Amino acid sequence: MKIIEKSGIEDNGMKMAWNEPGGSGGGDEDKDKKDPWGNRDSNKGNNQSPPDLDEVVKQMQDKVTKLFGGKGGGNKGGGDSGGGGSSPFGGGSAPSSKLIGVLAGILFFMWLASGIYIVDPAERGVVLRLGAYVETTQPGPHWHLPYPFDHVEIVDVDQSRNVEVGYRSTTGRDASTVPQESMMLTQDENIVDIKFAVQYRVKDAKDYLFAVRDPDVTLRQATESAIREAIGKSKMDFVLTEGQSDIAERTETLIQTVLDNYKTGLLVTSVNLQSAQPPEEVRDAFEDAIRAREDQQRLISNAEAYSNDIIPKARGNAARQLEASNGYKERVIAQAEGESSRFTQLLKEFEAAPEVTRERLYLETIETVMSNTTKVMIDVDGGNNLLYLPLDRLMGQGNQQSSPPVIQQFVPPTEIPAATQQVERRLRDTLRDRGAR
Repeated sequence: MKIIEKSGIEDNGMKMAWNEPGGSGGGDEDKDKKDPWGNRDSNKGNNQSPPDLDEVVKQMQDKVTKLFGGKGGGNKGGGDSGGGGSSPFGGGSAPSSKLIGVLAGILFFMWLASGIYIVDPAERGVVLRLGAYVETTQPGPHWHLPYPFDHVEIVDVDQSRNVEVGYRSTTGRDASTVPQESMMLTQDENIVDIKFAVQYRVKDAKDYLFAVRDPDVTLRQATESAIREAIGKSKMDFVLTEGQSDIAERTETLIQTVLDNYKTGLLVTSVNLQSAQPPEEVRDAFEDAIRAREDQQRLISNAEAYSNDIIPKARGNAARQLEASNGYKERVIAQAEGESSRFTQLLKEFEAAPEVTRERLYLETIETVMSNTTKVMIDVDGGNNLLYLPLDRLMGQGNQQSSPPVIQQFVPPTEIPAATQQVERRLRDTLRDRGAR
């Protein structure tokens, strides 16, 4: 850089700005005092040139270096070295190095303290160092290298999240149907309107953040695919009636398998089949068919109930009749055997004493016949009178009082013994004739 001296400027008749206020009679001393380069006292010679611009910049750099505890360089122009001189900005003293060190220590401590963080019980902390995964921290206080080295992502692993397939629920309004998701094809090539709700949560914070770009979208797509697979392997009647719980279980298993294969870090907690209906266009016909099916099931249930009631009764009656017939059989056989044995024994007695046996048999027979008869008609041989004996009345009156029998009212007392003896004699003869035959 070329420096133009003041003498050369004055010789050419040119005046600088610092000469204007003082006029032309000020002399060299006044000119030195108005020197803008700061060399008022040290440079009083007329031949001394102002400092170089590079040196001014260097002095400013030395001042800044001293401000941060360094050592400034010397002044090549012969001026002050700046160790304790004036500020390059027009005056003021530089701060002490001890104070600067204390401030720097405080700032460093605050920087280290910014790495402290707390993880809540329902959360997990994922520590990243320069963008790379380092560790997953559990609930409690932790520390990591402050910014810009480490960064912590907090993930809530206990929050229950929800995915809706086939509909969207809105606050204060009825759920709106999404036909492109709800309409599905069954195994028998029918269309059903399905609405599912899937609840899930995060089980691995690392996989949830880094394994898949968007785990929630992946879950929705996997859910829709699993539902369509389960519906496609089932018939329409099974889907609309008793197969809803089975379809929900199969869907949950398929979803979790897909999520584990993709390493999404998600865990399916429940799959709820909200509704399974035929399309709106044919819903009335399907409702009629369902009502008919329900009537059929009701009639079948009633028939089964009646069958369950009547069949045990019939079986019980049959078993009772079988037991009764067996009892009758045993009784008849035993009775026949007893009578046969009695007849055999009686035959032996009859062969030993025929007359005595015949008389005993006659009396037993008469006793048996008369014991079963309540009325006896007696025909007297050689007479026209018919004697009537009301045995039932006679026996009843005999039990109530000890008066003479009622037979005295019908016949004279003198005729009763003779008639009775005659009847007995005739009966004895008749039995004797039968025994002789």
